[in-house]
Amino acid sequence: MIYLELFFSFFQIGLFSIGGGYAAMPLIQQQVVDIHPWLTMGQFADIMAIAEMTPGPIAINSATFVGIQVAGFAGAVVATLGCVAPSCAIVMTLAYLYYHFRNLTMVQGILAGLRPAVVAMIASAGLSIVFMAFFGQRTLPADLSGIDLTAAAIFAAGFFCLRKWKPHPIAVMAGSGLAGLILYSIL
Repeated sequence: MIYLELFFSFFQIGLFSIGGGYAAMPLIQQQVVDIHPWLTMGQFADIMAIAEMTPGPIAINSATFVGIQVAGFAGAVVATLGCVAPSCAIVMTLAYLYYHFRNLTMVQGILAGLRPAVVAMIASAGLSIVFMAFFGQRTLPADLSGIDLTAAAIFAAGFFCLRKWKPHPIAVMAGSGLAGLILYSIL
């Protein structure tokens, strides 16, 4: 039973995650934290951080990690297949249709209309992670006094470094992780 739940949960994620892994984060969160309480919000944030740092798409990495967490190796295989199956079918179908109808004005209009929705989904996922890091919850609280100043300072320093000197993002992630390790062990 758990294998079917894993497969269909990640099938839905694979089916509706238009725009890639960052846009899929709210869908993954809804499935693994809200609908099926397989993970807590803290575990979800940890898995998203690991999924972002490991090679490969975030949705597939998270499917693998959640599958292992819930049902071991077989769960990882089932969840990953559930995530990949709709994408393969959709991409092959869309490639065929786009190849035949790419010059139609309606097709160009549909693509132009999807862009803002994808940007909004990515922004929603990013804000959810920022709120989780700063406040320990998914939404912006009414009382902002509970902000984790250490996390906010590390974020601000990383953002400043990225904008000012444009280092490789992995270097900024490693530096932020090191800063967090040091600062949180001291405080």
